[in-house]
Amino acid sequence: MTRLSTLLDEIDSGVVLLPEFQRGYVWNRDQVRGLMRSLYRGYPVGGLLMWETTSEDITVRGAAGGSGTRQLLLDGQQRVTSMYGVIRGTPPPFFEGDASAFTGLHFNVETESFEFYAPTKMVGDPTWVNVTELFRKGPFEYLSAFPDVEREVLNPYLARLNRIKEIDNRDFNSEKITGAGKTVDEVVDISNKGNS
Repeated sequence: MTRLSTLLDEIDSGVVLLPEFQRGYVWNRDQVRGLMRSLYRGYPVGGLLMWETTSEDITVRGAAGGSGTRQLLLDGQQRVTSMYGVIRGTPPPFFEGDASAFTGLHFNVETESFEFYAPTKMVGDPTWVNVTELFRKGPFEYLSAFPDVEREVLNPYLARLNRIKEIDNRDFNSEKITGAGKTVDEVVDISNKGNS
């Protein structure tokens, strides 16, 4: 199992990289919104497949330098990139694609819906919370936006914001391909078989 916050830190430190043979980021806003809704509701969202290797011969994206064991993300890139983008507010170092697919996601504490920023709907309405800011600042930051709301309403709001913040503590099943003798062709074949 891999905790999401640990995975994001490993991406930042250059331990988790993307092999060059992987396609770029292709998800759209509907897919990102659906992923966040599933995470919020505690639904399964799939596992990860990593290639643990010390080989320096594999071309990667997101390299931070250094040597040693590297984790190459083979399956789960679209989900990991989306979660990284929403939580960190910026694309991961290995990113290639359209970052607008995951920037500006908001959550409505009253309706429990996720939508991308729409000024005509959201400006002046404190029930819309910027999800990236929520991960940065924490849930209590938003309580001051509701000075006239009774505790019976405020408590569920806080619980909903906490449920989003706890997404970064979620554990994901992570399978690893290991073995010093594995070639890129073998690993691609394993990855393709797993995806079919």
